[in-house]
Order: sequence, then C-alpha cells, then structure tokens
Amino acid sequence: MSNQWNSGINDRKIKEQICEIGRRVYNKGFAAANDGNISYRVGDNEVLCSPTMICKGFMTPDDICAVDLNGGQIAGKRKRTSEILLHLAIMKARPDIRAVVHCHPPHATAFGVAREPIPQCVLPEIEVFLGEIPFAPYETPGGSPFAETVLPFLKPGTSCIILTNHGTVSFGKELEEAYWKTEIVDAYCRILILSRQLGGISYLNEQKSRELLDLKKKLGFDDPRFHVDNCDLCGNTAFRDGYHENLPQPKAFEPPPQYPGYLQPATSASIQPAGTIPAGTDLEAMVRMITEQVMAAMGQR
Repeated sequence: MSNQWNSGINDRKIKEQICEIGRRVYNKGFAAANDGNISYRVGDNEVLCSPTMICKGFMTPDDICAVDLNGGQIAGKRKRTSEILLHLAIMKARPDIRAVVHCHPPHATAFGVAREPIPQCVLPEIEVFLGEIPFAPYETPGGSPFAETVLPFLKPGTSCIILTNHGTVSFGKELEEAYWKTEIVDAYCRILILSRQLGGISYLNEQKSRELLDLKKKLGFDDPRFHVDNCDLCGNTAFRDGYHENLPQPKAFEPPPQYPGYLQPATSASIQPAGTIPAGTDLEAMVRMITEQVMAAMGQR
C-alpha cells in the first residue's frame, strides 16, 4: 500500500476539511455538545481524527490529532477521540475507505433505537446512492468489541451503517462523500417517518427497482446486491448472515415485496396488478375483517 498513501499528518488543508465537516455535522443537528467523531486516512499507518471532548462545530486545525492503525496517538496536542477504533476497523477491513464520519442524526438514530429496518425500493436516491443500510448490534462505545460490531456488514458497496441504540457511521473515499451519506440517510428516515404519519409507504415495483440498480451500475457505484446471488432485490437480506438471530423485523412499515435478486432472472410474477387479489385469499375472512374495521371507524365518530 506504500504507493497509495502519502503521510499527511501535518497537512493543514485536510485538517481544515475535518473542521468543515464538523461544522456541517453540528449545524445540521447531527451531533449535540461533544458528540460525534471524524477521521481521514493520510498514510500507510497514519490517520487524522477529531479529538475527544470537543464540540465538532468549533474545532480548529490545531485541535486535530493523529493516530496509527492500532489507535495509538502519534501527533496532536489534544487526546484523540475515544471511538477511533471504530473508524480504524472500517479502514482496515475496507482498504478503499479513507474517510469516516460518526454522529447521531436524529431521524436515522430513531430507527436504530426502535430497531426498525429501513425499507428499500421506495426512494430513487436511496437505491442509487446508498442501498441497504444494515444495523450493527449495540455494544458499549469505545473499545474493541464496539469497533468489531460493524465488521460483518462491511461488504463491498456498503457506505453507511446504523449503530443500534447509538447513531450512524458513514464512510467513503473522501470526507464530503462520507458526510453526504449521513445527510442522505437522515433525510430519507425523516421522509419515512412523515410518510408513516400520512398512512404508510408505497414500494416501487420490480421493474422500476431493477432500472434504478441498472442506473447505479452505469454510474459506477457499487452495491452488495451486485455481489450476493441470493439477495432479494429489496427485502433487506444482503447482510442476513451477519445478524445471526438478531435480524431486525419491520413493525412500523409493511414488509417489502419479495422480488428475485438482482443477479437472478427478472420476473413479472411477483408484480401484482392494482386491485388483484392474491390466489388463496380467504375472501370471507377478508370481508369480515373489512366490515369490522368500517364499523369500528363509524363508532368512533
């Protein structure tokens, strides 16, 4: 890797970029008080990072410190962030990653607190720029066990992970890219919450979902669905093997439709025309249920 990196622990421009991302995180309400941390890899064994116990909205380049890939501090007047091991675990598992942003965007974090999986096949921007957003299990922040929670979910194409009962961590080749992933996921989660208040969400059909993934591939973006043969097109299954017995189950939203994976042949069989009643439906039970719902609604007037 020596030909890919140049040591830059004294690069003031990169330190200024870290401070700028900190201001954006703070101004967007993604990090209250001293919350959050930011890092950028500048060498074979050197990473610049935000210090501990500082508001990300008011950092200066002189506050930024440096660590090696084991977390040992090698430069800086202030002590490095206590959660740097999370950043380093991502960088070591994914050599393509240089920048990591961890913070607590409120809408995305709400999904992590509720342990509600984030639906796919709903919004074009999410399908193209993010894809499936996995949930790392909760662990007390700061140590190696906390850092290791994300390892099962660092498949090629992953760029954002929900830290259960904690926040988010997003990553990319550059700092702005990593930050944008945070902004996108929180905006999407806000849309989902508002849609839930209006009555629910509408899933895209199989054809339109495939068209978005075709566009994503054409644009040169990666996605786990391009690599996992048995991954349902929008069923939140690309990371199933990482969850073991703790696979998040939808409660606030209807489960996604069951479409074949992107690597499997397309089919129209799973696309139900509007008004079609699936085969095997108990019509009598359906009529009875609808009648009871109508009568209950009338009684509440």
